[in-house]
Amino acid sequence: MSLPAYPVEAVPSPSGPPAPTPPGPATPAPVEARPGSTAARGHLFNGGTTARYRAVLADGVGRVARRAAGVDRPFTGITPAELAPRVSGIDLDRPLGDSTAALDELDEVYLRDAVWFHHPRYLAHLNCPVVIPALLGEAVLTAVNSSLDTWDQSVGATLIERRLVDWTAERIGLGPAADGVFTSGGSQSNLQAMLLAREEASQAAPSPQARAELLPRLRVLTSTAGHFSVQKSAKLLGLSPDAVRTIPTDAQRRMIPAALRREIERCRRDGQVVMAVVATAGTTDFGSIDPLDEIAAICAAAGVWLHVDAAYGCGLLASPTRRHLLDGIERADSVTVDYHKSFFQPVSSSALLVRDRRVLRHATYHADYLNPARMVEQRIPNQVDKSLQTTRRFDALKLWLTLRVMGPDQLGELFDEVVERAAGAWELISEDPRFEVVTKSPLSTVVFRYLPTGPGRGLADGANLYAREALAASGAALVASTTVDGRHFLKFTLLNPETTLDDVGHVLQLIAEHAGRYVHERTTADLACRVG
Repeated sequence: MSLPAYPVEAVPSPSGPPAPTPPGPATPAPVEARPGSTAARGHLFNGGTTARYRAVLADGVGRVARRAAGVDRPFTGITPAELAPRVSGIDLDRPLGDSTAALDELDEVYLRDAVWFHHPRYLAHLNCPVVIPALLGEAVLTAVNSSLDTWDQSVGATLIERRLVDWTAERIGLGPAADGVFTSGGSQSNLQAMLLAREEASQAAPSPQARAELLPRLRVLTSTAGHFSVQKSAKLLGLSPDAVRTIPTDAQRRMIPAALRREIERCRRDGQVVMAVVATAGTTDFGSIDPLDEIAAICAAAGVWLHVDAAYGCGLLASPTRRHLLDGIERADSVTVDYHKSFFQPVSSSALLVRDRRVLRHATYHADYLNPARMVEQRIPNQVDKSLQTTRRFDALKLWLTLRVMGPDQLGELFDEVVERAAGAWELISEDPRFEVVTKSPLSTVVFRYLPTGPGRGLADGANLYAREALAASGAALVASTTVDGRHFLKFTLLNPETTLDDVGHVLQLIAEHAGRYVHERTTADLACRVG
């Protein structure tokens, strides 16, 4: 049974006239004056400690702001061996007594050596700089501390999350029966999607024994460039070790539809059941987008659940110029989006969307103390009925304030900027004879490697690994690494509109210097050995 939208007008109103507006804040009475109070109570956030709350948070925010303003590189280059003794040497049973001392200590063990994603030469992983309205949302949601499991713990927060789910489903084009829920990230969204697909595929089993016999025959098909969370989800869901079958990709690292069709047919001939196809709209390494329309047509003809992992590419939903790159996503049965990748939101902020809200029942369990079944009849909206989590943060507030302050067009413009910058970086690298570059991404990644010439050519793998480590040790820039066809490559992930092509060129020069030094030292040493 589906859970209908909760009408705002159905929320019972208090009887009698509205309560008078409370007077402005007064100076709180000293904590010690309250009967039965202890020093510990002075740290509780409540109406009597708001002055302390403001002062403490202002101090913390001020320190972060000063650090951010003074950052001249994304990383200090500190090693685990250097930092670990500082942290392990702290006696957690002996408190410092005040927040100022604690923040001083935190500066030493965290802030000073933090990796700053907002720096334009952070080019490593799918970590975006964040927008200020979202940081405002983070401050509000942590203080109020709503839990998005039941209505009586969240009230307006429940309705805000539901509205954002509807908004995202509308942007995708899933239709009027769509629904969804916020999650902790893409891996959890993918796990829940696979759970729903497994349960839908198992409905044909007439008995528990038939279901047990079906489970080892279930298969999930995804591309060789798909995210590892698909394999992890299959394991967590009790599927067979070979349940996930990978489909080859073309030169652009996109799933080949004809190969998908052949694999579905082969599975059926072998008595296996394809419970889901996972297409990717923005692979982690290449930013490639599978041909969603063709894949959707194949899945529809075969009666197979289609999940689209758009954790990375979901930023295109707000793009004023590139939304067409997601054509076909509207035909999916479920979609993963990660606002904390391409909507410039702080971690965590993700969601799973489904075409048919009824399938969310597979995640529903009723507990008498929390969400008894009678609440459904009373039309009380409990988000725990849709979620794998129980206690859950009000992460939706960050996106809500972002949209209310900036609007989707401005977010889309920021994402368009990084896509354009990545295209420029690809051109820059492809024209540089020192490097070899892989396929051009429709999103914002660039996979490439330093390619030595002459006798050092065979040292390419070692040179690129060394260059990445040396670059990180210097702290001047951070880049990622991956493997392509068994060879070691480097990767730029551009998610910061402040990153310029000059930044990219500077990092490339540093990589070439580190890699060139490695090749020179190795070839010189080899030559000395042969001469000796």
